[in-house]
Amino acid sequence: METSELIKRVRRIEIKTRGLSRNIFAGEYHSAFKGRGMAFSEVREYQFGDDVRNIDWNVTARYHKPFIKVYEEERELTVMLLIDMSGSREFGSMDKLKKDIVTEIAAVLAFSAIQNNDKIGVIFFSDRIEKFIPPKKGRSHILRIISELIDFEPEARGTDISGAIRYLTNAIKKRCTAFVISDFIQEDPNLENALSIANNRHDVVALRIYDERETRIPDIGMVKLKDAESGKYTWIDTSDRKARNTYRLWWKDLSYRLDNSFKRSRVDYVSISTNHDYVRALMSLFKKRGLK
Repeated sequence: METSELIKRVRRIEIKTRGLSRNIFAGEYHSAFKGRGMAFSEVREYQFGDDVRNIDWNVTARYHKPFIKVYEEERELTVMLLIDMSGSREFGSMDKLKKDIVTEIAAVLAFSAIQNNDKIGVIFFSDRIEKFIPPKKGRSHILRIISELIDFEPEARGTDISGAIRYLTNAIKKRCTAFVISDFIQEDPNLENALSIANNRHDVVALRIYDERETRIPDIGMVKLKDAESGKYTWIDTSDRKARNTYRLWWKDLSYRLDNSFKRSRVDYVSISTNHDYVRALMSLFKKRGLK
């Protein structure tokens, strides 16, 4: 992509997603993703209703009247985005492809993070680790991430989500909040184990991006389909009801098994359709976490 066109696209995404993160997500993000604990802030004179357990007895003795220690949340977090760059992200049946939705969601999360003084980093993955951007703060860092989301070309087209999660566990030693953003469409027998191990060290959240057309096959006769990741072609007679039902049941079973894997590994997650408003889905997720 030409530099001038890339700059324009980055700017458009920044305007949209920065406004969303500032006006809609700011409070919900703060309450949904907690800091590391409470840190001492200052000492002030005791007021009626204060917790007596916070009295600073040394200062109280010195001034002959009660003073208490005031604590505030250690807010700074490290946020990691694990973004699936495999071939299946290029599918979309409506106005936007899955990769377009992923870019906007990642940008919203990134701006929400820096507005809360958090660091943000990214792991791009396919069936290998494509790129690691270490966590940092600042607008220029966010714009670099958005540029990479738009213009980055992965070396491979396959998917290995559990491998990316294991990489996170090894690369980020301190506790972080990690968003795994993928369509989760490829079977991965190691996914649940990788999620469980990572979620013991970090706070892992899964965002499943899908397109409504992926949930069922329409009756349109003989069609030639291409697997976006393997490159293989297959002819399917979509007028065959049995073929359509087999696919529909496969999708239903995949969703059921993913749901159970997320629950057993205690990972919060939400499914987001390219056809629907991702703002509402993220707000629902944030609010649910904020109540915990």
